[in-house]
Amino acid sequence: MSLVQKDLAAKNVRLARRKWGPLTRFAASALRAYSNEFGFSVALGDVLPLEHVWYVTHSGLLRLARRKRCVGIEGAAIAEFCDRAGNRYAFKATVFTSRSCKGFVGYGDADPSNVSSVVRGAEMRIAETRAVNRALRKAYGIGICSVEEIGSISRGTEPTPEPKKLPPQSTNGNGNSSPRVRDRLCQLIRQYSLDPELVKSYAVDFCGAKTLKEATRAQVENFVEHLADWAEKDRNALLCQLNSYPAKEEGGAA
Repeated sequence: MSLVQKDLAAKNVRLARRKWGPLTRFAASALRAYSNEFGFSVALGDVLPLEHVWYVTHSGLLRLARRKRCVGIEGAAIAEFCDRAGNRYAFKATVFTSRSCKGFVGYGDADPSNVSSVVRGAEMRIAETRAVNRALRKAYGIGICSVEEIGSISRGTEPTPEPKKLPPQSTNGNGNSSPRVRDRLCQLIRQYSLDPELVKSYAVDFCGAKTLKEATRAQVENFVEHLADWAEKDRNALLCQLNSYPAKEEGGAA
């Protein structure tokens, strides 16, 4: 790793903490990795944190493409999936990383039901942007989602809802492994086909504890509610978050 990369990673973490407050250990580690591997800059708005997750932006992907000397990006509407009257559009984008490259293809769609109210009416441009973003992420091996791809929960300019609080219950010790909470978590894992070990890693990070056993029951309950809400809204974005964690060696999801 070069000194320039180390410097960028350190600057990104410092600026992220000033802009968005304390970072969890996993969030800081992930930001350093994205800084070192892709050269993303917090100052330039290349990455953003939403609900404990890092997302890359369209501008960040375009800057990466320029640094990588991308030779071209083609985009075209897919007529059979477009409905102008209903503001529904679908696009195909192809990224060419070199003159001999056959192209990396990405698809994007947008309609009033899956875009933020802030950009309502611009569904055609959003669909094209999503297609380009997906093609760029394929071309350069970027595993995190882009802000523009995550649909109706893409609310960079809208307030983030506070976590749902559940009424306290009597417990012995921290009670974080109560059958009700554990059963609910297992149900979510089965319902949405989630990896139990990755869910456990995310839970530890979300609760800000060294191990899940050290988290309070209230923290675990809030995590379960957060997981359920996110899985229902956008499972793909949740999977992107889970895949950013290495699986723990300890068994069990709760």
